[in-house]
Amino acid sequence: MLLFPVSVSRIHPPASVSDAVGPEDADLSDFLEILQSLVREPSVVGTEDSFFRVLRRELDEIGVSVERYLGVLVARGSDPGSVLLSAHIDRHGLLCTGPNEFQYAAFIAGNQGELTGDSVSEQTMASITGRFTGQRVQAHLPYTGTYLGQGTISSSRLCEYRRNLLFEIEGLEFLQPGTPVAFLDRLRVSGTHLSAQLDNVLGVALIVHLFRKGFAGTALFTAQEEAGRSWRYALSWLLRENRATNRLLVLDTSPYPSPEAADAQEVVLRGKDAGAAFDPAFTRELEGRCLELGIPFSYKDRWIETENLSRAKPMSLGRTELGRLVAASQGRFTGTTLQIPTTGYHTAEETASLASVRAAIRLLSSFC
Repeated sequence: MLLFPVSVSRIHPPASVSDAVGPEDADLSDFLEILQSLVREPSVVGTEDSFFRVLRRELDEIGVSVERYLGVLVARGSDPGSVLLSAHIDRHGLLCTGPNEFQYAAFIAGNQGELTGDSVSEQTMASITGRFTGQRVQAHLPYTGTYLGQGTISSSRLCEYRRNLLFEIEGLEFLQPGTPVAFLDRLRVSGTHLSAQLDNVLGVALIVHLFRKGFAGTALFTAQEEAGRSWRYALSWLLRENRATNRLLVLDTSPYPSPEAADAQEVVLRGKDAGAAFDPAFTRELEGRCLELGIPFSYKDRWIETENLSRAKPMSLGRTELGRLVAASQGRFTGTTLQIPTTGYHTAEETASLASVRAAIRLLSSFC
């Protein structure tokens, strides 16, 4: 959901991805082709089955070993123990809960037991009530992903009793309870930035691209991160494998209040979140790789702590999949994060710079 205002005037869709980045940037062009395809596939939190199948097809074509478990898709390269990547596949959307009544899928009553009130999404829910009016949406069957139709959000309000956003949609009044509704999403690319509902299809596309480049490690694609549940699926798989690790690298986007703040670094690291400290050795290794490659970086937790010195209402450090996993396993499973700075967080206009994407590809390619 929207955390900060976003300026998208710099996004002007080209005729094709290749027109935006130029033929000389083949690596980025290949990545954007993957991202462009995945962005069009709905993956509303809690109803990710159809996206899992699309993702599995992409990975099967590369020839990596793929296994599906409850809430997680596991892809293994030729050296699966070398490094472990993770990205969540779900994106924010709506769920039909009654006659022309739709709720924010991540915060329906069944999910609220997983949320603790200190995530960025929860803390900004009340401030975004009217910002979805006019947003185009599309409905699909929960398991198969079969397209059912499109509509437009006509109104939204915060229900204090259910502690959730409620929506009315013109054009989808016929839907039955349990039907997911995704924000209509398309990738837009200019010469300097890209825009879509990037969190976290961007991380998914990065991992698929890495496998195409020869990544030999293991990747976890998790469901329901936006509902605070993805760490449970990752933990279950790690326990099944009996595999302690301090080299779990979680990919995500990281919100900033303005394009200037986002462009101050190309990638974002973290030493901790609101729930746990991350592995210091792996974090320093990632920092060292940034220095070697000349990639500008910053630490999000330090940035937030500095900003809070001058704020009347402190910002949360956020609660991440990795932090929940580290805390629940008492440090048996740990690692660090790599994030791409964005504006327009949790909207269909979330924007990242191409410089940041190039930097992330260069940095992650050092693990290939």
